[in-house]
Amino acid sequence: MGHLESLTGPRDLDPLDHDQLLALAAEIRQALISTIARTGGHLGPNLGVVELTMAIHRVFESPKDRVIFDTGHQSYVHKLLTGRAAEFDSLRQEGGLSGYPSQTESAHDIVENSHASTALSYADGLAKAYTITGEDRHVVAVIGDGALTGGMAWEALNNIAIAHDSKLVIVVNDNGRSYTPTIGGLATALTALRTNPKYEPFLDMVKRRLNAVPGVGPTAYEVLHAAKKGLKDALAPQGLFEDLGLKYVGPVDGHDLEAMEHALRQAKHFGGPVLVHAITRKGFGYQPAEDHEADQFHAPGAFDIETGEETPKGRIWTDVFSDEIVAIGERRPDVVALTAAMMHPVGLDAFQKRFPERTFDVGIAEQHAATSAAGLALGGLHPVFAVYATFLNRAFDQVLMDIALHKLGVTLVLDRSGVTGPDGASHNGMWDMSILQLVPGLRLAAPRDPARLVELLNEAITVSDAPTVVRFPKGGPPADMDAVDRIGSVDVLRADGSKDVLMVGVGAMAAVAMRAADLIAAEGIGVNVIDPRWVKPVSPDLVALAAEHSLVVHIEDNGVQGGSGAALMQELAAQGVQRPIRLHGIPQEFLEHAERGAILERIGLTPQAIARDTLAAFSAL
Repeated sequence: MGHLESLTGPRDLDPLDHDQLLALAAEIRQALISTIARTGGHLGPNLGVVELTMAIHRVFESPKDRVIFDTGHQSYVHKLLTGRAAEFDSLRQEGGLSGYPSQTESAHDIVENSHASTALSYADGLAKAYTITGEDRHVVAVIGDGALTGGMAWEALNNIAIAHDSKLVIVVNDNGRSYTPTIGGLATALTALRTNPKYEPFLDMVKRRLNAVPGVGPTAYEVLHAAKKGLKDALAPQGLFEDLGLKYVGPVDGHDLEAMEHALRQAKHFGGPVLVHAITRKGFGYQPAEDHEADQFHAPGAFDIETGEETPKGRIWTDVFSDEIVAIGERRPDVVALTAAMMHPVGLDAFQKRFPERTFDVGIAEQHAATSAAGLALGGLHPVFAVYATFLNRAFDQVLMDIALHKLGVTLVLDRSGVTGPDGASHNGMWDMSILQLVPGLRLAAPRDPARLVELLNEAITVSDAPTVVRFPKGGPPADMDAVDRIGSVDVLRADGSKDVLMVGVGAMAAVAMRAADLIAAEGIGVNVIDPRWVKPVSPDLVALAAEHSLVVHIEDNGVQGGSGAALMQELAAQGVQRPIRLHGIPQEFLEHAERGAILERIGLTPQAIARDTLAAFSAL
């Protein structure tokens, strides 16, 4: 039996000798690769933090000492070391382990953070709380994988530096990347720190070989190993952290377990806030990940272990956007593109390749991206900021006050809107249509199919006096659904001549509405189905159509409170249209992770559930 199978918690690491620890590291990598090959997930980041995480748990005493990961997708190794190895095969599966830290899973998880650049703020407050209450506990914040490009992290560092009594250790996991290589002045500064020979009297190049991983094969790697286990004789502020008043240790080879332990013990005994700078390699120990140019297997879907080839996904919504934004760029030299460290995930890599001078990756800095887009618009360009819907939440003030207040033509493209599934509560894009309802002048489109995505994106970039939004979900789109009629800006998808039920299917829910309509019509009730296309502002044509029907049914993949259905209800009331309306959307709760279809079934966003509710409501009229 391997060491991993027998681990019940971090203290089981204490009696292991050097060779046993190396064997355990190899077992952990094998578990990561074999599980994620089947379930999908964040492979590259976790392969890079195996020794680093082992060192943390050997030096500190979790859960008495608190360990916070930023971003949370670096926590898989932490899960394995804290008694969850037997459940690891259930990673990201319904009822199984979350892909992020989870308070319900373990006392070793305190923060369920999966949005980046937050851990230092959590850690700052937590360490201060322990100082005030007199609790003898350390707080360890692991930040990296691009998270230091977020401004919030630097706001935290600014305050941590003056908290002289805090027992706070910051571990910078410096792999030079987020999804892709980290960009900006910060990346240059960290590179200078890790390559400057003044930190060590000399550098010895040594070669080591990772233990064989079954099904993967041996992987040789070269690491820098400095005198005295990669550390200076004494703790001293260095580089850019000196001005912040932080004690600095490193740089240290993050794949050298002894060096990491030595650095962390030094930091632990110092007594104030200390930053440990660890150099790691994303995807370390699995050759296909190390060689993967795009993102070193940051978050692959299921893949073949031997070849590293991902299971084909087919064409997804993002691909449609990617192709069309390039075509738009050819026609419109004023169109520029921005992303927040997600060039490939949001489909801007093709635009970047074609128009590198018109593409900007700002790092994990959504607030900056939004206001930088405002500046680009003020300069006469039309910026397109592509971002996951859930991450736009972070830039609401900038959309409101920096873009909309100035009536600027900025287009926000929200990928992975609605229910996303396995990534869990924080990644469902279920708030955008609610929070954006508050923004004066903003126009929001929800395409139902690929043809409409192309159509609405092109309409959006023609607007120069207000922000526009185009949102679409995760995964593969349905086949194109052509309208049978158009009334103003509203597409009619089904018209049977009756005035019984008007079914409003927003975006991806249009296909659900069409299938529900078939079930309802089979019961002898007339159903007309429409797609508003633009859901903000509410079209007067939609209001007029609603006034003609006995019952209105509205379906959206957004939170039901404050969403487009609520906006329609308010507009009907404002226009004096008294019609019963049934709202179907995502309940305002944090949804447990599962496949998207399973979640939609659970929350009643299926044709069968909507048809049943509609039949009951109509029979009660």
